[in-house]
Parts: sequence; structure tokens; C-alpha cells
Amino acid sequence: MDRVRYKIREVLDKRKIDTFLQQARIGQLGMVDGHLPYVVPLNFVWTNGKLYFHGATGGRRNQVMDANPEVCFTVCEEYGTITDPVPAKTDTAYMSVMIFGKAQPIVDLDEATHMLQEMMHKYVPGYYNRPLPRQHVDKYRSAVFGGPVQVYRIDPYHITAKENAVEEEKMFKPGKTV
Repeated sequence: MDRVRYKIREVLDKRKIDTFLQQARIGQLGMVDGHLPYVVPLNFVWTNGKLYFHGATGGRRNQVMDANPEVCFTVCEEYGTITDPVPAKTDTAYMSVMIFGKAQPIVDLDEATHMLQEMMHKYVPGYYNRPLPRQHVDKYRSAVFGGPVQVYRIDPYHITAKENAVEEEKMFKPGKTV
């Protein structure tokens, strides 16, 4: 592995990482199910240095996290292809963040309400014109599964980030040739 190249792409700017995680819409939750990997795409919220997601109670994802709460949450955004006259130097513009931590179910109603409010602000900004009531969260049932919804929090103990920035003059545009 070319450590120099990867070191060059390393992102250490916490504000840049926070902004990226606040704007990205989908992440991949990686877990270990016995001896096998198990990865699930999820909507999420990054707030106050913690990552939150929710879903129906029960199910394989929750069973896997109950047995082993160690997770890796990965978020990656691809921005296009960076061209070069040398085909082997063609590359991808992207940013990615990997968050390592433990997934914990949230039992505190205030924290769960805050997270779900943040989720609505992120995914449907301005759609709901009043704050989410605690009672709604307490009684909320999944539209898909009909059961109660469980909120989870990942408290990161390690975060890595990499970026290959967009080089506007080199970005691939259909029909452009060398």
C-alpha cells in the first residue's frame, strides 16, 4: 500500500469532517455478525460529535449490535472522475470518513426526540412547521413494520477521513477527449 499517497489524502480538519458528515445523506453501518461482516446503508445525523440513526426494533441489525456493539460507520461521497493524459493516472474525486465506535440504543426520550428532530431538519427541512413532541416519539410506530422505533448513538473513539479534491479543469465531461 502506498502510505505516502494516502497520507497526502488524509483530512485532519475537524470542521471539514463535521461539515461533510452533516451534509452527507447515506452512510454504511458495518458490523460483525459472528464471524461474518454485515453492512447496512442508513440515513443518519451527525451532531455534537456523535452519530445517530434509527430503525425498527428487532431485526438482524439490532440483534448483531446487541451481540457486538463495535461498529464502523462509513460515509463516502464521489464527486466525479479526474482525467489525465496518462490513463493510469485517471482518478476519482471523493471524500470519505470512517467512524469507529460502539452503537448504543438510546433510552432517554429527550435525546431520542432531539435526534429525530435533527433527522427531520436534515432530510425534510422546513416541511414540518412545529417541533416534534416527546409524546410523538414515545408512541411512534414504524410506517413499514408497525413496531416501535429504536434510536441508536455511536460514540466515536476513532475517526479517519480522506479526500481527493475536485480539480475542476481535469474533471471528466462526456464528449471531452485528449
